[in-house]
Amino acid sequence: MDTDDLTAELLRELRTAKPYPAVSLTLPTHRRTPDNAQDAVRLRNLVSEAMKRLEADPAVGRETRTAIGEQLDRAVAEVDPRRALDALVLLATPDEFQIWQLPRTAPERVVLSDSYLTRNLVAAKAQARPFWVVTVSADRAELWGGTVDALHEARVGGFPMTAPPVQSDPQREERIGDTPSIFSSQETRAFLRSVDEELRAVLAADPRPVFLAGSAQALAVLDEVGESARSATGRLAKGVPAGTAPGALLEELRPVLDEARKRFVAAVEGRLDEARGRRAFSGGLDEVWAAVREGRAGLVAVEEGFQRTVRVTDEHLTPVGEDADLTDPTVREDVVDELVERALDSGGEVVFLPDGSLTEHGRIAAALRY
Repeated sequence: MDTDDLTAELLRELRTAKPYPAVSLTLPTHRRTPDNAQDAVRLRNLVSEAMKRLEADPAVGRETRTAIGEQLDRAVAEVDPRRALDALVLLATPDEFQIWQLPRTAPERVVLSDSYLTRNLVAAKAQARPFWVVTVSADRAELWGGTVDALHEARVGGFPMTAPPVQSDPQREERIGDTPSIFSSQETRAFLRSVDEELRAVLAADPRPVFLAGSAQALAVLDEVGESARSATGRLAKGVPAGTAPGALLEELRPVLDEARKRFVAAVEGRLDEARGRRAFSGGLDEVWAAVREGRAGLVAVEEGFQRTVRVTDEHLTPVGEDADLTDPTVREDVVDELVERALDSGGEVVFLPDGSLTEHGRIAAALRY
């Protein structure tokens, strides 16, 4: 599964307590050859490590260990190296397995617990910046779920939508001497009004930025008859033929997405400046970690490539080197992902900015609630 599949409902399900052990494996991967040639071997080694841990654990019986081993073997067989991104997460119990490909790296690790490890999934989804795209014409509307890396058709709500066939009126055409514009017909307006209503329901269930694509006429009528479309983050005033490949549509949208990204980054920087002005600002990993733990962080901004291994002592974070003992429970390899998950769980907003945006603040900053 991709990060776009991580809904709030699925996240709650993943976090639900399970009979011990629920196994979580995380592995940094490579998108391209020749680097990705090593990933399959490293994944097998990680599974072997998981099985050794299960065998050494007196709380895990033979039957349970065998069942989990079978699930992990099935998962490994289904991993598609052609879809590799920056990290792979395998989740397994005796009854199931899940495969997640993430556009954000994660440390190599095996975790045995009474629930799945979710921090890397949550952080990857936040960084991926999911959005919706609606392609519209006079008689067809499709919904697409997108991230910075990919686009896929989303069959949710009433999408895709097709307008009922319109009966021609030869006598009317003979009277007026021409065929009226399809966008002036009541049938088309009613159809686009229903598209707007379905979009409103989708946004209520899964709020995201919305981008619209369609002819100028189609977008204009959609604005006239509805409400949801008016707040679109960006628009591509170009018709999208039926059957357009997701990759081709994403490339067409790229200038619109890039422009929206620039506006978004500028808005976040403005919010951080305003927070500094009212002395409600934290900068640096240790300060932001403390603010998040206390539930004071309303907005957390993180550079996209920022990750750090630290030791937690007396509720403070101390960076450690590559030679750190990763079996030490006070050492956190992915403390930034953990911080992101905590911030979101406490109702905060987390945004990722281009590398270099927060250099003077230690690559991470927060606007505080109080």
